[in-house]
Amino acid sequence: MLAVAIVDGIGTVVIDRPPANAVNPALIEEFLTVLPGLADDPTVRCIVITGTGRYFIAGADIGVMRDLSLDNQVLMRRWIEVQRLLELAPKPVIAAINGHALGGGAELSLACDLRMAAASASVGFPEMKLGLFPGAGGSQRLPRLLGTHRARLMMIEGRRLSAAEALQIGLIDEVVPDIEFGAAVADRARTMAERPTAAIGLLKRSMDAGAPLGLDAAMDVEWAAVQQVIATEDAAEGLQSFLDKRVPRFTGR
Repeated sequence: MLAVAIVDGIGTVVIDRPPANAVNPALIEEFLTVLPGLADDPTVRCIVITGTGRYFIAGADIGVMRDLSLDNQVLMRRWIEVQRLLELAPKPVIAAINGHALGGGAELSLACDLRMAAASASVGFPEMKLGLFPGAGGSQRLPRLLGTHRARLMMIEGRRLSAAEALQIGLIDEVVPDIEFGAAVADRARTMAERPTAAIGLLKRSMDAGAPLGLDAAMDVEWAAVQQVIATEDAAEGLQSFLDKRVPRFTGR
């Protein structure tokens, strides 16, 4: 279901569960097995998540979701653990939305640092049409991204947006013609991989830890992270390269 490749510092995870890359407990377990290794591997400096065919991820497998037992719901709820692994990975994470990202697929993309979409892709939260609502992170992350009113209306209506519409409201960061999509993602991933991943990891964790706090407490979290980042080799390299008037060579240390 998941194919993983590491090439030139970029760890790519391809979801291949025909016909629609729908989420089931087995797929969740594969993600939970694969992602910690990519997050911890110092040779991986950027993670890319993408799908196959017409789908990025179509959402939860309805055949599985029909089992309303608590045990099954707890298993499916682990999808939020996958999202947190991406959200807190100490390196950039790109959602390369090759096709339709619906329900749980859209929720997963919200946990990524950059959302790139092929022009033919779509993004939506159709759960309300099934008598449900986006309950694996969507109802919490979408308002933080789009604002409460716009997010609530989108979820109530169960709307699916084209890539262009999603770009317009800030749900997608970049839209690329289908024929250029793979090359554009690879290009952006290479650029991201050249960044100082030590600083990126500290930034992400600082923002996450500070988000629920008052400003003064959040500034303390930031200060603690600053003390860590200035001790990194990348910080020394960045400052020295500026003085030397050359391009920095970051290593993630």
